[in-house]
Amino acid sequence: MARLDRYILSQLLRVFAFFSLVLVSVYWVNRAARLFDQLISDGQPLLVFIEFTALSLPMLIRTVLPVAAFVATVYVTQAMLRSNEIAVLQAAGMSPYRLARPVVVFGMVVAGFLLVLMHFLIPSAYSQLAQRQNEIAQNITAGLLQQGVFQHPGGGITFFISEISPEGVLRGIFLSDTRSFAQRIDYTARTALIVPEASGPKLVMIDGFAQIHDARTGRLSTTTFSDFTYDLGALIGPIGRGRSVQELSTRALMHPDPALMLETRATPAQLRFELVSRFVDAFAAVATALIGFAALMAGGFSRLGFWRQVVLAVVLLAVMQTFANALTGVAMRSAALAWVGLVPLAGAIGVAVMLLHYGARTRRPCPTLKAGGAP
Repeated sequence: MARLDRYILSQLLRVFAFFSLVLVSVYWVNRAARLFDQLISDGQPLLVFIEFTALSLPMLIRTVLPVAAFVATVYVTQAMLRSNEIAVLQAAGMSPYRLARPVVVFGMVVAGFLLVLMHFLIPSAYSQLAQRQNEIAQNITAGLLQQGVFQHPGGGITFFISEISPEGVLRGIFLSDTRSFAQRIDYTARTALIVPEASGPKLVMIDGFAQIHDARTGRLSTTTFSDFTYDLGALIGPIGRGRSVQELSTRALMHPDPALMLETRATPAQLRFELVSRFVDAFAAVATALIGFAALMAGGFSRLGFWRQVVLAVVLLAVMQTFANALTGVAMRSAALAWVGLVPLAGAIGVAVMLLHYGARTRRPCPTLKAGGAP
């Protein structure tokens, strides 16, 4: 690699590391604040909060790295334009295509990081996170099985069991649901059972009645039932569910069998789309870096600043992401259409090449003066 390429690449990597750290920190703090309220309100210790936030970091980094690559490329290119470094290099005969070479190498380096994340770290993090959520849900369910104690498994929920038989039958059930401001529902049942399901545990109440108080009208209505199922999964979480598509390894996605599709409840198109996305999303960093560089190179130096070029780069990036989101539904309809996710990526690179071509045409060197003086 030429000294010029190493110089530009080092600048890109240095700025990229800074912006990655800043963006990951901002995303992580927002995520951690919501997670802290959720876990602490459920009575979980601080170590569980730290573990959950650590397991969520690979997913946050996956989202941030392409954006950080774009911001770093725009920042470094703008700095080189302001200091006339690019003007000197172009005067020396270097085209925008030649100057884009370290940008492409930089995008490939970021893509390599993303490939490691999406093929190894993120599936493992999803799997560990699901396992810990399952363990916590089981602990909360076991904590509900206490007789003679009023418990609050969630905000606005009060649960009481008067007796638990040796066979596991719950007797004398009282459940109050005040989560809605419009109404309050109190359930009373003679007996009940907690049934684990893939979507979450269910409380099956037998021989009881429900009292519904409408806060708007002040009316109280009563409904009797022989059996009624209340979803505890919304309060506790799923127990005993199968793996999700995100938890699967790349090898499993390449060769899915009927048992795997039954476990994940996913279609072949969804499995193929997840496999393709792990490659396409990684190389999106190359496209974002090229778009940022090409948009500024198309505008060139200006004493009025580079805000027009920066706005153009942001708009192009937003269009690429919107187009990719629009094609997601199409790609998940059929396994044969999974590769349409490459279309936005190829289109973004094509637009970047056209902008570089435009920048090269508008900056052709002037013809040399003839020896007589007239051009």
